[in-house]
Amino acid sequence: MREGVVVRARARYVRRTPRKVRLVIDHVRGKPVEEARALLRNTTRAAARDVLKLIDSAVANAENQHELTPQELRVARIWADEGPTIKRWRPRAFGRATRIDKRTSHITVELEPIVGGR
Repeated sequence: MREGVVVRARARYVRRTPRKVRLVIDHVRGKPVEEARALLRNTTRAAARDVLKLIDSAVANAENQHELTPQELRVARIWADEGPTIKRWRPRAFGRATRIDKRTSHITVELEPIVGGR
């Protein structure tokens, strides 16, 4: 196993609010990849699908670029930043309009090899 190898993957402009994504990623931070995948597959939140796809992408990067298997990887860091907000308008009573903010997220994951027994 190689020490100091960090594998990254990033999903940008994901149409989920950062707050909802953060609720999901807090569960997988620091876990082995196989455990994180199992957790995300059984999570009912819609953001779990996006995070699962991102982790799968990072694992594919690790396999192709560093010849690492999913069993020897863990989720070292994962975070969700706010992306640009799409602004839309909704007509309301008496000729008024209300703004609707459609928020986006930039999700980043970093995988590292598991050191020692964990």
